[in-house]
Amino acid sequence: MDNRPGQWYEAYIGKIVPRYAFFSVIFCFVFNSLIYTGTQILMKNAKHYDLSTSFDYSIPFVPEWVLVYVICFAFWAVNYIMITRTGHDEWFKFATADYLSRIICMVFFIIMPTTNTRPEITGNGFTENIMQFIYMADPATNLFPSIHCLVSWLCYAGIRGRKNIPLWYRAFSCIFAIMVFLSTQFTKQHYIADVFAGVLIAEICLYIGRHTKLYKKTSKVFNKINAKVFGDATYAREEEQEYF
Repeated sequence: MDNRPGQWYEAYIGKIVPRYAFFSVIFCFVFNSLIYTGTQILMKNAKHYDLSTSFDYSIPFVPEWVLVYVICFAFWAVNYIMITRTGHDEWFKFATADYLSRIICMVFFIIMPTTNTRPEITGNGFTENIMQFIYMADPATNLFPSIHCLVSWLCYAGIRGRKNIPLWYRAFSCIFAIMVFLSTQFTKQHYIADVFAGVLIAEICLYIGRHTKLYKKTSKVFNKINAKVFGDATYAREEEQEYF
């Protein structure tokens, strides 16, 4: 079988994202979008619950925090790519946790649709305009649990304790994830319960990914896809021999 696609990949992309992780890391973001947008459409006319507490009402609206809220998308991309490079098994354990966490989110989004009351934006500055755009583009639904908080914590937990990743970056990832938590509060995109639920689900799913054999099913699927796309008939078998 023609192996030129695989050779091309290794020459131009392989140094950034290992071949075994290419389709699975893309699917992380595709699956997230399908779950988030799909449930918004599905539950559009359902009754939505507001879980806001007195604590949530006491937090001021600070539009400047939207910068952290938006920058975190780049943070996610960088850390997910970094985690693909931790090794075949470790990546698929993480990917399995990622997929599982979205399935859990989907269940919550369907059985308990949530919403909140957003503040009126009165200013016309740079951050206020970004907030206006976000409020317009992203309806106040699918709040519990917070995917923003869940994914940000996964980005940190996925590299936590990894000696091959500089300590300063691991510390930064932890601090930035916490800053994302704060951004969801100060931009009034979420209430406090969403933050804790996101972190808890991230930790539970990562534990399952790392302490069960579920990840082998995930890797088997993507190994077969890689073998067909990259034109290497022995790819899946070689991956099994090397990593299992």
